[in-house]
Amino acid sequence: MNTPPPLDAETLRARLVDHGPYSVLDVVTVTGSTNTDLIAAANAGSADRTVLIAEEQQAGRGRMSRSWVSPRHYGLHVSVLLRPVVTARSALSWIPLLAGTALGETVREATGLGAVLKWPNDMLLDSERKAAGILADVVSTLDGMAVVLGIGVNVHHDAADLPAGAGGLPATSLAAEGVRVDRGELLSRLLERLSETEAQWRAGDPGTAVDSRLLERYRSLCTTLGRRVRVEFGGDRVLEGTARDIDEHGRLVVRGRDGKRIPVSAGDVVHLRSAER
Repeated sequence: MNTPPPLDAETLRARLVDHGPYSVLDVVTVTGSTNTDLIAAANAGSADRTVLIAEEQQAGRGRMSRSWVSPRHYGLHVSVLLRPVVTARSALSWIPLLAGTALGETVREATGLGAVLKWPNDMLLDSERKAAGILADVVSTLDGMAVVLGIGVNVHHDAADLPAGAGGLPATSLAAEGVRVDRGELLSRLLERLSETEAQWRAGDPGTAVDSRLLERYRSLCTTLGRRVRVEFGGDRVLEGTARDIDEHGRLVVRGRDGKRIPVSAGDVVHLRSAER
């Protein structure tokens, strides 16, 4: 396949900054990690809703420092700096779930593919193949608490170019699932949906329970619910049971073998795997 065209930075700025909700938007050809770059920008005082997009990442990170690498122009690698005012740091755990909701809804509408979410940070296609990952870094700055939210999506990769697995799941892309899209249009729609979703969250009280409508939107996409799961916390700590719910704090509620319902925070989890046989 021919190399896909680059993103048009001016078109993106016109839509998302000049006539949209974002403060600043930059596109770079290559960087190590857009999240790492925006963490530095957050500490330097960059504005709420600053966006950084890279055509290629050479040191992209997933959860637990797992690598995320993609050829130039083939994927979406975008990070957004958010500065919500929250009364509790734990409320920020909802931000990657909001991003997952926006991503899943956008991909479904733009491609017709059955995008679903694996709690807390993966988007899957056909229920079992990973096409996107989400990473949120919380940053304490002189201007207050900030979150750098990173989203990586496999867009134009052919099946033969994808790694064998990602976090225990086989990898895929939109193209490998038979859908070709314009990256700029997909990115614009994703960032617009993310802004709408995150603004709805801010309009409530981010320090307490999330808006019930947002919670239902996430639950409707979450393929983890109803499954037997194995939660690995690191060391020898393991929880096996059935994923029963996502609570108002964004935690996965697992019913253990003893029948007790145990809420699990994403920050405490090293691996979440299916335990179904």
